[in-house]
Amino acid sequence: QVQLVESGGGSVQAGGSLRLSCAASGSTYSLKTMAWFRQILGKEREAVAAIYHGNEVTTYTYYSTSVKGRFTVSRDGAENTVYLQMDSLKLEDNAMYYCAAIRGYKTWSLPESYDYWGQGTQVTVSS
Repeated sequence: QVQLVESGGGSVQAGGSLRLSCAASGSTYSLKTMAWFRQILGKEREAVAAIYHGNEVTTYTYYSTSVKGRFTVSRDGAENTVYLQMDSLKLEDNAMYYCAAIRGYKTWSLPESYDYWGQGTQVTVSS
């Protein structure tokens, strides 16, 4: 089993920055794809970004159009923590942010592609 724990959420003014972290523990071998989703109460979970680590030299990143150019997803050298650097935050970025992971790769933007989920961390952006 895999456990994912998010941290780094909080309150920030529009235009500010936050950095989310997701630490994976347990059977973390072959966790090739790790992703961030977000959800507003009453709405569907939305894909934000993902990172696929194929091998030591192959890494691909994916972003939704709403965050591309503002958010950056990365993964540490030990491959057990994924980060989401969020810059130029907007009011519409207000949401609960969830980390997700899968061994291997499926369509990165679909929640049903992922086997493991964290509990979420709240991001609140105010004007």
